[in-house]
Amino acid sequence: MARHLVKALDGAKAVAEAMRQIEPDVVAAYPITPQTEIVQTFSQFVADGLVDTEFIPVESEHAAMSACIGASAAGARVMTATAANGLALMWETLYIAASMRLPIVMSVVNRALSAPLNIHCDHSDSMGARDSGWIQIFAENPQEAYDNTIQAVRIAEHPDILLPVMSMQDGFITGHGVERVEILEDKAVKEFVGEYKPLYSLLDVDEPKTFGAWAFYDYYFEFKRQQTDAMTRVPKVVKEIGREYGDLSGRYYDLFSTYELDDAEVAIVVLASTAGTARTVVRKLRQEGIRVGLLKPRLYRPFPGKEIVEALRHVKVIGVMDRSIAFGSIEGCGPLFLDLCASFYTYGNGKGPQIVDYIFGLGGRDITPAEIEGMVRELLRIAETGEVRQRVGYLGLRE
Repeated sequence: MARHLVKALDGAKAVAEAMRQIEPDVVAAYPITPQTEIVQTFSQFVADGLVDTEFIPVESEHAAMSACIGASAAGARVMTATAANGLALMWETLYIAASMRLPIVMSVVNRALSAPLNIHCDHSDSMGARDSGWIQIFAENPQEAYDNTIQAVRIAEHPDILLPVMSMQDGFITGHGVERVEILEDKAVKEFVGEYKPLYSLLDVDEPKTFGAWAFYDYYFEFKRQQTDAMTRVPKVVKEIGREYGDLSGRYYDLFSTYELDDAEVAIVVLASTAGTARTVVRKLRQEGIRVGLLKPRLYRPFPGKEIVEALRHVKVIGVMDRSIAFGSIEGCGPLFLDLCASFYTYGNGKGPQIVDYIFGLGGRDITPAEIEGMVRELLRIAETGEVRQRVGYLGLRE
């Protein structure tokens, strides 16, 4: 296991530290709250000569991703960061980056989308991009944000994958929340990510390649099928790299993590920072003899449905906590709920626990332990009676 240095860092600075250690060839970025601190900190590393990175301060997020696409296609290791409206402005180019199989790594500090204007956390930005062809990984805290950033480079650049990665953390909650973070030695990170050797490059004049060419209906379909094939290989690679990173750091990563789930009667499924609050509630209720467990997805795209179904198959009721709404979906539910229901239909032969959804925390509204405890007691009532009064509910919503 490599030596490490303990620092007090917020999530944004932790990501910037990881980027400094990775030392990408190109970073093209535009500042937007609450992501600004990442590129601001990293730009200071560039100005101080601590990294040999070409930093491109562009005029918009659309331009940022466009520059990243060009640099990655030319054979560079490329990183960037954004949030909310900035991610939305990248919309066109997100699909281009994924479809051209460019291993760009982008840190997304989750923030609500306008309107009305809101700069605080929910997951509407990255959830809106969940089908753009990017791998998506969520972090619970600054430590995970740091670790995920380093692993994301290896995942994206793996020869069986070659897809861009979004590495998420919750805006302000972890992005600006200072915690204890273990930083690996620079040399250890450099050796872990290795030197990037692109399979294809626009600058290879000896073997010219075409990028982003016109594909009529006689070939476009096959390109999309190849992207799907690459996505199906992601979970295996994520697990392998998570184990290798664990050997290096002592912190092992998988597709998801669980807490007190093995004998649970009811379970909570939630992404990112709220998992910490939910874990506290589970611990308290366990002391009261209540058999409740927690599952925290880490890899969200591709959604590891088969593995999650296996982990949850034995419980009676699942309460999904969604920090965004899939507008127009079943009863106005959230995307995590939809993915979980589809997974049980696909891999559970249409059988499995009752699943209910709880929308929470939109626009950065706090979620309290008491509210989560109330949700668990409702799950227990459903487990006892079999009666679901409301398939989609709300936590912390004013009457």
